[in-house]
Amino acid sequence: MAAPSLQDGIDQAGSPVRLLWKPGSAPWVPEVIEPEYAGWRQEQAAWHDAVAIADLSHHMSDTFIEGPEATRLLTAVSANNYENFAVGQAKQFIPVAEDGNIITDGILLRTGEHEYILSGVSAAQEWVKYHADGYDVSCVTDPQSLFRGGADPRLFRFQVQGPLAGALVERAFGGPLPPAKFFHSVPVTLGGRHFRALRHNMAGQEGYEFIGSWRDGAAVEEALLTAGEPLGLVQVGALAYPTSAVESGWIPAPVPAIYTSPDLADYRKHLGLYTYEGQNPLYGSYFSDSIEDYYVSPYELGYGRSVSFGHDFIGRDALLKARDTVRRTKVTLVFDPADAPLAIAPGQDLALSNGRYRVEASQELAGMAYHTASIAPANAVLSLAIIDMQYAAPGTQVTVAWGEHPGHGTAPDADLGFPRIRATVQPAPYNEHARTRYRAG
Repeated sequence: MAAPSLQDGIDQAGSPVRLLWKPGSAPWVPEVIEPEYAGWRQEQAAWHDAVAIADLSHHMSDTFIEGPEATRLLTAVSANNYENFAVGQAKQFIPVAEDGNIITDGILLRTGEHEYILSGVSAAQEWVKYHADGYDVSCVTDPQSLFRGGADPRLFRFQVQGPLAGALVERAFGGPLPPAKFFHSVPVTLGGRHFRALRHNMAGQEGYEFIGSWRDGAAVEEALLTAGEPLGLVQVGALAYPTSAVESGWIPAPVPAIYTSPDLADYRKHLGLYTYEGQNPLYGSYFSDSIEDYYVSPYELGYGRSVSFGHDFIGRDALLKARDTVRRTKVTLVFDPADAPLAIAPGQDLALSNGRYRVEASQELAGMAYHTASIAPANAVLSLAIIDMQYAAPGTQVTVAWGEHPGHGTAPDADLGFPRIRATVQPAPYNEHARTRYRAG
C-alpha cells in the first residue's frame, strides 16, 4: 500500500488549514543539540559581546544538485540571478509558485561549475527535485538528523560568531583567513583537513560558517573549541539558536504556496503526508480557513533585492506584477515590558514561539506576527511580523492578540478573550549591525 500523499491528507482533513491547524504546538528547536550549555541568556550575550559557536550539522536538510544542467534547472525554478554566481558564493534561494508567493527560502552554495548545495527546510529542495525531471542533473538529499535513521550527516556545519570571532579564527588557523565578501566562502585547511569558511552568521556580528565532510567534523570542532577557550567561547544550545533569527530579521519557514492551485495537484500527490509540507503546524491567535491568507511574497519577506527578472522562471509574471502592488512589509515588534510576560509559557523563562498571532491597530487587523523570542541583550521580547504598510512606520503602536484560536468552526475574529500585548513597531532586522553593516565588504 502506497504511503499517503499530501493531497490524501488534505482530502481526508477537508482543507489544508484543517490539516495543519494544531493549537498548542511546541516551538521549533533544533534536534539532537543540547537545549542549553551556559544558559540561553549567556549564549545570546556571547554572540553580541564575545564569541559563540553553534553546531548546525543536524537540523537542516542538504540537497546536492550536480550535473551539466544544474544551473539551467535552478534558473528555471527560482527568481535568483545566476549570471555572476561565483564558485564559493552563497545566495538566499527564492523559489516561487505561479502566483508569485514563496515556496520557502533556503541557502544555495555553489561548490563547482556544475555543483550546488541547497540547505534549509526541505520544501524548497523538494520543489527543485520535482522539477528536475528532463534535466541532465542529479539531486541527492541528506535529510536532517531527525529523519536520517541514526546515520551520520554528510556535512558538518559549525557557526562561529561574535566580536571575537576573528581572534578565535586567528588562534585556530595561525593567522587570519583569506578575505571573503559577505556570503562568499574560501577554502581553508586546519590540521590537514580541507573545508570551506563561509562569511555568514545569524545575528549580524562578524563570523563564519565552517562546512566540510562529516568525517572531519569532530577534529575541526575540537580545534575551534580549544582555540576559543581563552576567549570565553560559549556553545549555543537549541533554545538560544532560533532566537537569533528574530534579531537578524529572518522569518523562518513561511507556508509554501502549494496547497490549493489545481496546477499543483500532481505536486501535492508527489509529496508525502509526513513531510514538512504535511506536518509543519499552524497555531496562534491568527486563524483563517483559507490557506492563501498565510502565503507571503518575497517582497513581503524582504527579499526584493535578490529578485531578478532577467530570465524566465516559474511565477515570474505574477512576481513582476506583485512588485508594484506590495501592501505589506516585514517589521520587528517590541513588546511592552509590562505585557511581555504574557508571551512566556508557564514554567518557562524564555519566550519562544513560531505561532501566527493577530497584530491589531485600533482594534483592526493590521498583520500577522510570525516568530517571537526573548532577546536578553535587548532586554526585550521581540516578534517578527508582516503588517500593512500604513502601520509600518517605526514607533507605531499596535497590539498582539496572544492566545490559541481553536480553528475551524470559530470565526477568525471571534472575541475569545485573548489578552492584548502592547507593542511598538521597529525596523527589521532589529539588530542595528545586521540592518546597516552586515552585508558590507
